Amino acid sequence: MRGFMLSSISVTRALNPKRFTSFFTKTLHHLPLMAAAGNSPLRVSSPTYSTGSPSKRVGTHNGSFHCDEALGCFMIRLTDKFSDAEIVRTRDPQVLEGLDAVLDVGGVYDPSHDRYDHHQKGFEEVFGHGFSTKLSSAGLVYKHFGKQIIAKELGADEEHPDVHRLFLAVYKSFMEAIDAVDNGINQYDTDQPPRYVNNTHLSARVGRLNLDWIDPDQSTEKENEAFTRAMALTGTEFLENVRYHAKSWLPARSIVMECLAGRFDIDPSGEIIFLTRFCPWKLHLFELEVEQKIDPPIKYVLFQDDRSKSWRVQAVAVSLDGFESRKALPSQWRGLRDDELSKQSGIPGCVFVHSSGFIGGNQSFEGAVAMAKTALKL
Repeated sequence: MRGFMLSSISVTRALNPKRFTSFFTKTLHHLPLMAAAGNSPLRVSSPTYSTGSPSKRVGTHNGSFHCDEALGCFMIRLTDKFSDAEIVRTRDPQVLEGLDAVLDVGGVYDPSHDRYDHHQKGFEEVFGHGFSTKLSSAGLVYKHFGKQIIAKELGADEEHPDVHRLFLAVYKSFMEAIDAVDNGINQYDTDQPPRYVNNTHLSARVGRLNLDWIDPDQSTEKENEAFTRAMALTGTEFLENVRYHAKSWLPARSIVMECLAGRFDIDPSGEIIFLTRFCPWKLHLFELEVEQKIDPPIKYVLFQDDRSKSWRVQAVAVSLDGFESRKALPSQWRGLRDDELSKQSGIPGCVFVHSSGFIGGNQSFEGAVAMAKTALKL
């Protein structure tokens, strides 16, 4: 139905996505009144039957909200098609039918009509590209609009290889966890209880923005204000992730590729690499080892500590998120420092080796190379 008016919380200031992060930081205490994305003011509303409507309206459910629909609503407003959209929160099927897009409610997944629900029986949509986690509403929006959003951020064509590379990287590092949490998918295949509670992740923080049962004001307006805050929170972290990958992660990939190509110049084994410039290297190394079929895998990474100007020898972990090293620095070196370590290792200029053996240091590049080469043999 098109014939109703939206009673809304009008936002006092429009927000360009390019300025979003800095604006968010400066105006944190004004979050309920802040636009979440786009070049027009954000309106979060509940429907009342009357006349008139804005140019575009995106629907999601009212009541308690989660990370996925808050982020989905934020992201869809970054697109050309829905940049000026009003967010309508309702479960009324007649209202939902008349909206331009619907997220996380309605029981329909049909991208040709901009319907992005994932709760219906038989829904098994995944991101693809080797990922098998079932999508949430945020994942669906990202799957269909993510390249456009990233291309706009990079100022590049959607078909540019870097856009595709970031499209996959942002899903892996940010979006997939939101999909998994919303769909109740455990991070690990185990029936053992967790060793500690983690309530600091994004989905948990969004959950805490819902109205508390002891809040005296449980009105629709108050609920919509809270949802606006959730959009701002999730959107800020999404854009920060995209910009990190564009400005830091992507340039680092070329550095790691270059260092891998020169690994045999460091040691004939090919198991030691030297970073000509320190950068986020771990994920790139794991991915490039697979892509380039590097065997044996890299054991140690050498780089200079910019603060102390000494050199580091870091053991590569068995897995990206694990703490166990492929080949930790020798046990007889661990926990030693300075002259005692140099005497034990027979290598001048040693600074330290961590008690777990995952990293050590030397005053010179030559000393760091010697530590890595010696460690390979022990």
